[in-house]
Amino acid sequence: MFTRTRRLRSSKALRDMVRNVTINLSDFIYPLFIEEGENIKEEISSMPGQYRWSIDRVGEELAELKELGITSILLFGIPKHKDPQGSEAYNDKGIVQEAIRYIKKNFPEFLIITDVCMCEYTSHGHCGILDDCEVLNDETLKFIAKIALSHVKAGADIVAPSDMMDGRIMAIREILDENGYVNTPIMAYSAKYSSNYYGPFREAADSAPSFGDRKSYQMDFRNSKEYFREVEADIEEGADFIMVKPALAYLDVINAVSNISLPIVAYNVSGEYSMVKAASQNGWIDEKGIVMENMFAMKRAGVNIIITYHAKDIAKWYKNKEVIF
Repeated sequence: MFTRTRRLRSSKALRDMVRNVTINLSDFIYPLFIEEGENIKEEISSMPGQYRWSIDRVGEELAELKELGITSILLFGIPKHKDPQGSEAYNDKGIVQEAIRYIKKNFPEFLIITDVCMCEYTSHGHCGILDDCEVLNDETLKFIAKIALSHVKAGADIVAPSDMMDGRIMAIREILDENGYVNTPIMAYSAKYSSNYYGPFREAADSAPSFGDRKSYQMDFRNSKEYFREVEADIEEGADFIMVKPALAYLDVINAVSNISLPIVAYNVSGEYSMVKAASQNGWIDEKGIVMENMFAMKRAGVNIIITYHAKDIAKWYKNKEVIF
């Protein structure tokens, strides 16, 4: 006798009964790009449907997100001034710091996560302090910690360091604790790969390196073991969330780390988003179907939280009963 596995797929009611992977709107974090200036709503050409916002206009987007039920956001700042030390990143009146204050005052229900890095703020586009063409790990830690502290002082709920310097989680945890922010969580970009999927983001955030690449600090996708060390180190140093970035080409990594006791975050990155959008605009795929299949794939692999540019669309589709969770 052969096994009749189709029995449990024979009707929608049965399929719904035995499903064991679920999605909720609260699982999603929506990235926002905040640009210094006024009256800015500029669509990002390589990311259809995504915009750069000035603080005086971002309320339009936040009001819509609130109405749709998306209340967790990840902020990226785009300053006017850049220098080798990325000084605007830790300026107490910098673009991200001011955006945090605006959102906390006008939209207090939002959970604000801030990206902690230097690439959007340095004149050379690298994620740390340079000595000639080398990114200095230990010197950069001081700046990364200072940036994180400035975000938390402004009101950030969670800080998310993405620089991939060794020891950054410990440096941030120590400076936050020393200043009385013992309850502020750290969302660590623990397994962040040097990936070709980041291309559209670098246009969005104006963060492409002016020379070379980031392969000496971001991870090599040809290595199947080093993510264990990265995740273990971040846990030991005090991380509260573990992130894998990108997501879809790294479901094996997500699954491998999914049994740890901390929440697992996947960053469904710009290239993954833009490929779906481009194919949909050309009529090659069913956008809603593909997006939801991708979301369930990440959840099935073991993710608890998904950072995705699709979050707003998903919430709209769900509200209009065009997709079901």
